[in-house]
Amino acid sequence: MESVSCSAAAVRTGDMESQRDLSLVPERLQRREQERQLEVERRKQKRQNQEAEKENSHFFAATFARERAAVEELLERAESVERLEEAASRLQGLQKLINDSVFFLAAYDLRQGQQALARLQAALDERRRELQPKKRFAFKTRRKDAASSTKVDAAPGIPPAVESLRDSPLPKKAEGDLGSSWVCGFSNLESQVLEKRASELHQRDVLLTELSNCTVKLYGNPNTLRLTRTHNCKLLCGPVSTSVFLEDCSDCVLAVACQQLRIHSTKDTRIFLQVTSRAIVEDCSGIQFAPYTWSYPEIDKDFESSGLDRSKNNWNDVDDFNWLARDMASPNWSILPEEERNIQWD
Repeated sequence: MESVSCSAAAVRTGDMESQRDLSLVPERLQRREQERQLEVERRKQKRQNQEAEKENSHFFAATFARERAAVEELLERAESVERLEEAASRLQGLQKLINDSVFFLAAYDLRQGQQALARLQAALDERRRELQPKKRFAFKTRRKDAASSTKVDAAPGIPPAVESLRDSPLPKKAEGDLGSSWVCGFSNLESQVLEKRASELHQRDVLLTELSNCTVKLYGNPNTLRLTRTHNCKLLCGPVSTSVFLEDCSDCVLAVACQQLRIHSTKDTRIFLQVTSRAIVEDCSGIQFAPYTWSYPEIDKDFESSGLDRSKNNWNDVDDFNWLARDMASPNWSILPEEERNIQWD
């Protein structure tokens, strides 16, 4: 009897364990299904982003080509100041188109667009010089005891030397300087302290690439900022009017203020941030955020020039395109602890 009771108890125990194991199956399946759906959603989001960038690139190419042709036609047939001003207005539109497209344009396309824009600007400057009113000449007959030749009368009150300079043709801008009106920055440097002042970068597009172990200080108000392929650098930047883009960076410390921030393929980087929209990270790890704390003389003036709202800062409101689970924090970015925010900027 004893053996029969033991056998029955063992059977009941085995049944209970089997039931418990079976009860865990739905939970495991549910968790696995949830992970599968998250992966499907992530791939769908990435595919949609790629398609959107492709569509944006096509739109940029078509719009840029159309507006470029219109400007070239205006410059070829420009016979009045009004037509030149129309060309100048369209050129400003082209510059804005490039600025708004900097996030999704390939580096080659961006460079080609800037070079085309610089050539059009040079052609516009040349046409303006050609249409500039010529100085009128007045001839006066001298007395017989004076020289029998005629002479150009100078304008009253203007010394002859100044008058001759005013009538001489204006020197043409060197072709090598054309691109500098749009893009400035540093590239392929190591272990250096680099600076640009407000007068050098006001409302210009800043490109920093291939830097290692450098400290970069940008005083003033750029229009856009792009940082690529940079390692172990410290970047301090005044308020950027539009967008900041990081790609392929590692072990960096940044202080940036901007309207939009997008970070791609970057790791182990601390960012002291002032941003009016939501920051975006994609294919990143080890990104830490803290409020923007860098300051310098004239920064208030630069913020005013940038148009940024200093009272609005979404530094800790971040979208991770690789993490779509809303009930769990992304492991790819975090808030920098307060005890680690004491950075010596100088």
